[in-house]
Amino acid sequence: MHTHRVRLLSLAVLLVAAVGASGCSYNRFTSGEEAIKGAWGEVQNQLLRRNDLTPNLVESVKGVTGQEQAVFGQIAESRAKLAGARTPSETIAAANEQSSALARLLMIVENYPQLRSSESFNRLMDELSGTENRLSVARMRYNERILEYNTLRRRFPSNITAKIFGFQEYPYFEAPKEAQAAPRVNFGQPSGS
Repeated sequence: MHTHRVRLLSLAVLLVAAVGASGCSYNRFTSGEEAIKGAWGEVQNQLLRRNDLTPNLVESVKGVTGQEQAVFGQIAESRAKLAGARTPSETIAAANEQSSALARLLMIVENYPQLRSSESFNRLMDELSGTENRLSVARMRYNERILEYNTLRRRFPSNITAKIFGFQEYPYFEAPKEAQAAPRVNFGQPSGS
């Protein structure tokens, strides 16, 4: 009977110690979530900047290229999806669609030397390039915060705190599948010629 009490007492002490140690991670989780929200805010800021630059870029390209309507439609659709996104997952999917559509637009631009020589087009491209660089840094920082948080969420004993308080896993901002393929280079005739 005495050994049974000692075991029960030992188990109770172990349980209290695990919960106590786990409870210390609650503040780390809340700090991690705030860091993720801050990093996500910067990603959204850069996506908004890119979304604002896109119509000007499209208009300057439209003036020279009339037959590329499908790409213009894809860009408009991706902008609408980005504006209507409500969750990080929806925003990531819409941003990836927009990246793919912009990449197709830039491939078209390669076929129009008169467009590339336009000062206003080059200025827009410089702004877009700077925005893409800032967006890349913001995505990297966001993913770093996600890595820290998700790692904490899976480690013992903080995984107990995560389960008790319902701290969920956050999604990474991953590149679209199209970005993983090597770009095609065409030194032939322009499309439409």
